[in-house]
Amino acid sequence: MIAELLSVGTELLLGEIVDTNSAFLAQDLARRGVDILWSQRVGDNLGRVTLALGQALARSDAVILCGGLGPTDDDLTREAIAAVVGETPTVDPGLERTLRDRFLSYGMREMPERNLKQAWLIPSAEALPNPQGTAPGWFVRTTLDGAPRWLIALPGPPRELRPMWLNEAVPRLKLSPAALYSKTFKTHNIGESTVAERLGSLTDGANPSVATYAKRDGVQVRVAAKADTPEAAAARAASVESRVRELLRDRVWGEDDDELAAVILEKLSAKGQTLATMESLTGGLLGDLLTSVPGASAAYEGGVVAYREHQKAAFGVPQTLLETHGSVSAEAARAMAELAATRFESDYGLATTGVAGPGGSEGKPVGEIHLAVFRRVDGADTVRSLQFPPLERNWVRERAAFAALSLLWSVLSA
Repeated sequence: MIAELLSVGTELLLGEIVDTNSAFLAQDLARRGVDILWSQRVGDNLGRVTLALGQALARSDAVILCGGLGPTDDDLTREAIAAVVGETPTVDPGLERTLRDRFLSYGMREMPERNLKQAWLIPSAEALPNPQGTAPGWFVRTTLDGAPRWLIALPGPPRELRPMWLNEAVPRLKLSPAALYSKTFKTHNIGESTVAERLGSLTDGANPSVATYAKRDGVQVRVAAKADTPEAAAARAASVESRVRELLRDRVWGEDDDELAAVILEKLSAKGQTLATMESLTGGLLGDLLTSVPGASAAYEGGVVAYREHQKAAFGVPQTLLETHGSVSAEAARAMAELAATRFESDYGLATTGVAGPGGSEGKPVGEIHLAVFRRVDGADTVRSLQFPPLERNWVRERAAFAALSLLWSVLSA
């Protein structure tokens, strides 16, 4: 089956709301073996919604619409579906009764008459119950050139859409048995083009497929295969997955839902070791990433943000070092990492310094980054200096935080 997603709402086009519904539906459909070849967003305009729906119906077996089921004049999903299938909506007595009872349960004496459009149905539509709200969905069965088509209209709020999709729409679709297997490898210290070179012709395959994605925590490689059962899909992917694992073995830090900070804390906890941080340009991002992990206190002692040079000196970075090398330097990063480990009495110290922009600092360009790991038991240190592209300030800061975690992971894995 080929399905298409159509999200309705001008607020989506203006960026006022992030379209999380499409992401949820795409992931769920993929797991069920359904191909998503198109996904659209369209504003609250009857002509444009009708046009987009007609185009989707012509090329896809099922079209899932999100939003536009409210009671106001700009909620036009029902009208667009009726126009495309050539049917006239009328008020369904059962839906009207349910709606009026719902409003009574809300403590309102009467339902606003404008809500009556939420009780509309067309002959080819079946109402989908919505225990979470007042907008029933529609499940429409129709044909195009003799081929069956399905239109599923779901409400926009995710808390209403998700249970309606899972409990009401999916059972009615009666999907053919199919399953998608996927394995994602998460890498570090390697660019996407280099990953692609290592993988070679593996990325040309269709089933199983191999695809690369540049993410904030490194390049991810996804191996996916489709078959009639989960076991068959996994078997189909097995040889390719094994080959990808072999080609990237020295660069993989995690798989699937692994998060880099969580993997690091798990490594430390397993050894009974601890970590502390001292940050400059990342401004607390490292601490935030680490403390976002449940149970972080088992391995993370704490951290300090020393943003200005005199604060670095106050925390213990030698003034002579700062005067000689500057606070944006490998030497400063190394001293900061040692101080973090010493002051917090942790096994490891991790430090970041650099220039996030928009302008340079100490004669250093935007994107110059210095990272350091210090191991207190023997005084060993590892320092890495990087030059990022001079892009937006927060991009530089975020990439620096993940580069620091990557450096620590390498030290812990050595």
